[in-house]
Amino acid sequence: MDHADTPRPSIPSELRIGGMAKAELLAALSEHEIQLNEAAKALFADPRFTTLGEERVVELAAVSVAELGFGDGATYGEIVRRALGVGLVECPLEVGPHLRLKFRAQADSADGRSLTHGRAPPGSLVVASPPLDASDETPKGFYLRHVDRVLWLRGYWSSPDHVLSPGDVLVFSKALSDNAA
Repeated sequence: MDHADTPRPSIPSELRIGGMAKAELLAALSEHEIQLNEAAKALFADPRFTTLGEERVVELAAVSVAELGFGDGATYGEIVRRALGVGLVECPLEVGPHLRLKFRAQADSADGRSLTHGRAPPGSLVVASPPLDASDETPKGFYLRHVDRVLWLRGYWSSPDHVLSPGDVLVFSKALSDNAA
């Protein structure tokens, strides 16, 4: 199935983040029976992944690689540069777990057993966030998936030269204007 055939998820336009320590986020994910893969667990275990002490609201936008003008796909760096040009910025890493907690109505993947090594699974949402480092051993960020009636917050590894497909959908934050209060 081509990502272009996958219906666009309707994510919340605003998301409250902060106010929870990582342990509290993990407990909330567990309470809602949200599963984590090993890469997501590694991100939570990394001391460089921190959460905001005070709550804050971020505006979100989900866009496909093609909607950003890359009909043949693009690297993450190319996508981020183009997103900046249209007023979108990377999200704090913390957005991934908070979005998974709030966005539980994600459509179930048609075939959760299909392996998609090297590309985003159909129906998944990649949360665009700066990686903790450039090491190949460190997961690069989170993505959300719903497979066989199970919600997942998954981490992923990716190299800088990996090309994302035109139908891959990324979640960005909307940049604040200089006049914003």
